[in-house]
Amino acid sequence: MLRLSRLTDYAVVVLVRLAQADKVETAPSIAASTGIPEPTVAKVLKSLAQSGLVASQRGAHGGYRLIRSLAAIPVADVIVAIDGPIAMTACVEGAGLSCESQPLCPMAGRWGVVNDAISEALASITLADMQSASLPRALRFEAGAEPTPLATSIVE
Repeated sequence: MLRLSRLTDYAVVVLVRLAQADKVETAPSIAASTGIPEPTVAKVLKSLAQSGLVASQRGAHGGYRLIRSLAAIPVADVIVAIDGPIAMTACVEGAGLSCESQPLCPMAGRWGVVNDAISEALASITLADMQSASLPRALRFEAGAEPTPLATSIVE
């Protein structure tokens, strides 16, 4: 099963909360309003700040704020910020992972097409799309039409 980490899920919640606040928010206030433990919120915010999705502000009125709107933040950016590069298998180019079976594997080097398709789909969906439950045109389907497997899994 392909599953995102819990931290990535929390990162989406934190980013949406920051967008709703439309001001500088502290980790404790975000934790209180989302129900996510404060140490987890702090960890997520640190990763998001290092990736340039949020900015931190020090001082008496310090905290975190969004750098971009939710419409300008693809889901792929959040995944990369928290979990690192999107890689379906260890042998996907650029994954930085190694596989002891690679020299003998008949599928070595062939997962790139699948990885690219998933990366493109995740890059085409923004947090604003998720918040409003609207999907990019490429992932929507007409009533009565046969949906693509990707559109079906996202809509369900």
